[in-house]
Amino acid sequence: MIALQITSMKQFMNQLLTADTFDIFLLEEAVISTACNFTVDGHLNRDFYNGGDGDSPELPYEFRPWGEIKGLCFDLIKGKRTPLFFRFVLHLMPDKAAALLKKEGCDIDPSLVKALVLNIRYDGTKAVLTTATAYHTFLPSKEPDAIWDKALMKYLEGKGIPTSFLT
Repeated sequence: MIALQITSMKQFMNQLLTADTFDIFLLEEAVISTACNFTVDGHLNRDFYNGGDGDSPELPYEFRPWGEIKGLCFDLIKGKRTPLFFRFVLHLMPDKAAALLKKEGCDIDPSLVKALVLNIRYDGTKAVLTTATAYHTFLPSKEPDAIWDKALMKYLEGKGIPTSFLT
């Protein structure tokens, strides 16, 4: 797990809310505090897709893709006043997470990794990105964590998002 502070908020917010930079993620949860508090639960309501006809489409993910929700979050955040607070819990899409672990030669079977998580938290003054790895069961190896940390830092650098380690 690493914690990175965003050093250019304007650039980061543009990448987060208007560009496709974070569209490789699924949204677990969004909490935004402006004039009101808003919470978006990213879990899919599978019953919504059933339509009552018994024909349920195959839904590949547990959560909604960030690219489908970011516009709503943008609408809640935009304006002359900055938000008091926001938090986004994002998961790297499972196929991309498995491909990353496989590419890096991880000694853990990717099916044992539930999610590579990115937490984004803004407290009114600064934004901090924190990584995490969720497993289906206890694993003594921390190799997936190290791979995720390194990959995220490289990804952010490649997208021109400046960060510094939070101490």
